Parts: sequence; structure tokens; C-alpha cells
Amino acid sequence: MPEADPTRVVADADVLAADLLVGGPAREALDHVRAHSWVTLVASDALLADAEAVVADLADPTLAADWRERVEREREAVDHPDGDHPGLASAYRGGAAHLLTFDEGLGSAGANLSLQAHMQLSIRTPDAFARLFDAEALYEATHDDAYPGPDHDPRG
Repeated sequence: MPEADPTRVVADADVLAADLLVGGPAREALDHVRAHSWVTLVASDALLADAEAVVADLADPTLAADWRERVEREREAVDHPDGDHPGLASAYRGGAAHLLTFDEGLGSAGANLSLQAHMQLSIRTPDAFARLFDAEALYEATHDDAYPGPDHDPRG
């Protein structure tokens, strides 16, 4: 089983689209990721394509294309086989410890338990991640120096 890195996060397509279009818990959760250079957003091209399609369908294709261009610069790209669930596969191939999703099936206790045999992954809703994310504790657990605080503008 690959070792998961607690500083690596995947946001499912629904969360990525909600961050852009709605705000709320999705934006709050992803602001935690964007505010710290040492926290990595991991996403495959397939995952971004899914999110782009949702944004194009719900809002506007131009907005979707502009969003895709921006997020491609912000994410760490990973590859996975065609047909794999883009969020789960991005987490597995990218060594992420967190998957943010609104999908109740993925977030269920049963799904979490069955996945533990294959990967170390915490699947949470964005609001749960935002409530539980402790940047200082995570930084101090993964670095040798004191937590410097946020070092990026999450909306910049």
C-alpha cells in the first residue's frame, strides 16, 4: 500500500465546481490548501475535465475554460488508467491522504473501510475538512521548523 502524504489533497469534481460557483464549505476547504505552499492540490486531467464540464453546464463554457487554465497551474498533475474514478485515482496515484467530495457513497463508513485495505485515504465533505484542518499541527508534524502561517493569498 502506498504511503499517503497528509499534505496532499484531492478535491473531487463536485467540490472543484462548487468552489468556483458557490463558495461556502468547498471554498473554505480549498482556501486552506491554496493558503499554504506546502499543501498540494493533486488532480488528474480526467478529474479537471469532469469539473470543467460541470462548470460549463451550470454556468458558462468560457468561465469553465478560464477556470481550467488557472487550476492547471495550481495543481500537481497525476495520470491514471482510463475508467478509474478520477478523484480516487488521483488520490491513489498522487499519494494524497485526503479526498474532498460531496458524494455520500464515497464518504460512507463502508466505502472508507473498504478502501483502507488499498490506500491510506480520508474521505470527507469539504465542511468536515475545513473544520478539522489544523495547518499549524500538520506543518509541525511534517516539517522541522515552527509553523510560519499562511504564505499565499488563497484567492490570488
